[in-house]
Amino acid sequence: MNIKAPRGTQDLLPGYTEKWQYVEKVLTDLCRRYDYKEIRTPIFEHTELFQRGVGDSTDIVQKEMYTFTDRGDRSITLRPEGTASVVRAFVENKMFGSANQPTKLFYFGPMFRYERPQQGRMRQFVQFGVEALGSDDPAIDAEVISLAMEAYQQLGLRSLKLVINSLGDTESRTNHRQALIDHFKPVKEELCEDCQLRLEQNPMRILDCKKDREHPAMLAAPSILDYLNEDSMAYFEKVKQYLDAMGIAYVVDKNLVRGLDYYNHTAFEIMSEAEGFGAITTLSGGGRYNGLVQDLGGPETPGIGFAFSIERLLMALEAEGVGLPIDEALDCYIISMGEETNIEAVRLTYALRKAGIQVDKDYLDKKFKAQFKAADRKRAKYVIVIGEDELTRQIVTVKQMDTGEQTEIAFKDIVDYLQEQLQGGK
Repeated sequence: MNIKAPRGTQDLLPGYTEKWQYVEKVLTDLCRRYDYKEIRTPIFEHTELFQRGVGDSTDIVQKEMYTFTDRGDRSITLRPEGTASVVRAFVENKMFGSANQPTKLFYFGPMFRYERPQQGRMRQFVQFGVEALGSDDPAIDAEVISLAMEAYQQLGLRSLKLVINSLGDTESRTNHRQALIDHFKPVKEELCEDCQLRLEQNPMRILDCKKDREHPAMLAAPSILDYLNEDSMAYFEKVKQYLDAMGIAYVVDKNLVRGLDYYNHTAFEIMSEAEGFGAITTLSGGGRYNGLVQDLGGPETPGIGFAFSIERLLMALEAEGVGLPIDEALDCYIISMGEETNIEAVRLTYALRKAGIQVDKDYLDKKFKAQFKAADRKRAKYVIVIGEDELTRQIVTVKQMDTGEQTEIAFKDIVDYLQEQLQGGK
C-alpha cells in the first residue's frame, strides 16, 4: 500500500528544514530584543474556545475547522489560529496578576484549516505570532506593527506594503454596522450566499468578501472612518503618529476589516509587492482585540497581536531572490580503515562532539576513496585520517579541504587543534 501525506500537508526534509531553523532563530532573537516571551499552547482545544473567541460567523468556524468528538464525548478542535489559545492560557493561568505588565508573548506552532490547498496555503501550516495583553496605549499598537515589519526586514524582504485601518470602539462599530445594513439591504439578493448571511450576523465582514469585491454596492459602501467617534479617531491618529515617528510607511485602507470577529480599533496587514509572488499578496495581519479576554472569562484586559505563516514568508523570500545565510558545511569528517582504527575513530568522534565540534564518520564500511567522496559531499571543512600507521604513532592526519594542506597532530592535541582552527576561520 502506497501511503502518502494527507492533502494539504507536507514533509519538510533536511536541506529545507535548515531554512526554517534559521527563520525561527532570527524571529526568536527579535522577540527577545522587544522583550516578548515564548508561550506554547496545546495543538487542540475545546471547540467552544474558537466559537467564542474567533466568532461563530467567521469562515474559520463555519467552514474550515478540524473538529471531532473524543472518547469522552467532548467536542475538540485542532487550533485554526493562535490568539484564542494564547488568551485562554492568559486567563486560565492568571497571567494578568503578574507585576510585569503588559504581558508580551510570542509563539510558533502548527495550525489547521480545512481549505483548498494552494501555493503558500496548506491545511496544516506553521504560524509565528505575537500578542501583547494589558495595555490600551496606542504606542503598543505601533510597537507590535513595528515588530511585524522588522521581522520581514530582518530576514531580507524589501517589497513590503503596510496597510492600516481603524475598526473603532463598540459605539463606532454599532453605528457603522447599521449603516452597512441600510446600504446592502436593497441589493441583498445580488450578493453571494455568505454575504447574505453576514448581513445579519456581521455586516462588516461583507467588505472582506472576495466574490463580491467588484459589486458597485461594495465600492460605495460606508467607510468605518466616517463613523469613528472622537475617542476612536484620536486613538487612530496616535497610532499613526507613532508609526510616523519610527519612520514606518503605511497606507490607510478604509475597507480593511480582517476576518475575525474579535478585532476593534487598530487593524493592519502587511503585503508583498514582489513580482511573481502571486495573486494573494497578504503576508500577515493583526489588530487590537479589546474584549476578547472578557469573552473567555477573564478580567477586562485590552490586547493586540498579529500572526503570519512561515510558509508564505519563505515564498516571499524566494520571490525576492533572498538567500538565507545558512552554513551547510560539516566541521569535520573522520576517515578510518580497519577494526582497530574504527574504535579510535568512534572515541575521537565522541570527544570532538563533546567539545562542540560538528563531526561525522563512515558507518557503511566504505573504502578509503569512497569515504573521501562522502566528506566532499558533506562539504567537510576538515578531514581527519586514522590509518594503521597513525594508530601506531598515536597521531592523526588532518587535511584542510579548501587548501589541501595536511598536518599531523597527536591524539591528545587534536581537540584543541580543531577548536582553534575552526574558531580562527569564523
